[in-house]
Amino acid sequence: MPTERQLFLLQLLVNDYIVTAEPVGSRSIAKRDDVHFSPATIRNDLADLEEMGYLEKTHLSSGRVPSEKGYRFYVDHLLSPAILTKKELSDIRGVYREKFLETDEMIRATAEILSEFTNYTAIMLGPELLDMKLKHIQLIKLTDVQGVLIIVTDTGHVENRVVTLPAGIRAEDIEKVVNILNDKLNMVPLYQLQSRLNTEIRSVLRDNVSYYERVMDLLTEGLSIDDPEQIFYSGKSNMLAQPEFQDINKVIQLLNVLEGKDLVRELLDMPPGGLHIRIGRENKLNGIEDCSLITTTYTVGGEHLGTVAVIGPKRMAYPRVVTLIDLLSKILTSALSDRRVEKR
Repeated sequence: MPTERQLFLLQLLVNDYIVTAEPVGSRSIAKRDDVHFSPATIRNDLADLEEMGYLEKTHLSSGRVPSEKGYRFYVDHLLSPAILTKKELSDIRGVYREKFLETDEMIRATAEILSEFTNYTAIMLGPELLDMKLKHIQLIKLTDVQGVLIIVTDTGHVENRVVTLPAGIRAEDIEKVVNILNDKLNMVPLYQLQSRLNTEIRSVLRDNVSYYERVMDLLTEGLSIDDPEQIFYSGKSNMLAQPEFQDINKVIQLLNVLEGKDLVRELLDMPPGGLHIRIGRENKLNGIEDCSLITTTYTVGGEHLGTVAVIGPKRMAYPRVVTLIDLLSKILTSALSDRRVEKR
């Protein structure tokens, strides 16, 4: 176990390396005003920390950098969350004072704030469509053969689906269809819509609407859910500015991970609640061995809705990211809760 002095030096070294991306040597540490140890003492302690596996020596420099074990110890025992400035807090809260038309806009705005304030890549998992309930549905005729089906969920999510209308369908039939759907399917979970369509909705439409078979085809297609999970990104290009990703092959590998939705879901598969940090090879996917991932969740009424995540280099500014991701998840939870109350 490192001594108190060694822990102090480890914390200094990690903090310096996060800022400079340059290996840290004993001489640079000794020059600091808050360090009162001789260069020889510091050199010996850094050598001991390297021997214990907390630091690594680079081939191109006499300085040292944190190992994954060093980062893990720093995160678990030495990390102090950063304090945001009054202006930063004001700017963040100002975003949520905007009137968002859709829940998606609020989630996307959160991703944009995270990427802007961290200079890393932000990933947001939105509420799964299959878990949402139908709040309202509308069918609007655009042309004689084309319309748009508008689906509004209990979370405020809006889906617009272009559909083919039966030739010759009358406006009163469209109105009947909409009234039947809103009466029979209000607050029905989206995953149950197809089964309800094929049972009670089919029989009601048959008795009340012309062209009911073609209307059924329209609804079956329009109410299908091909991709139930929403993923929002912001700041993918931020990783290109990091010294660790000057190698184009590393960039390609990372972008391949981010572009694959199944891989992203696996990447963000963390237990609900709390804040989780995975460093380097703790992430099991090829292509992100040089990255760290910080995630937490956001909720409404105790119900888990989605995930907030930031991915960056192992040399991530952990104190700042931890503060921001914790703050934004709480603000988003509060904003979504208020929004749900307003819509009741």
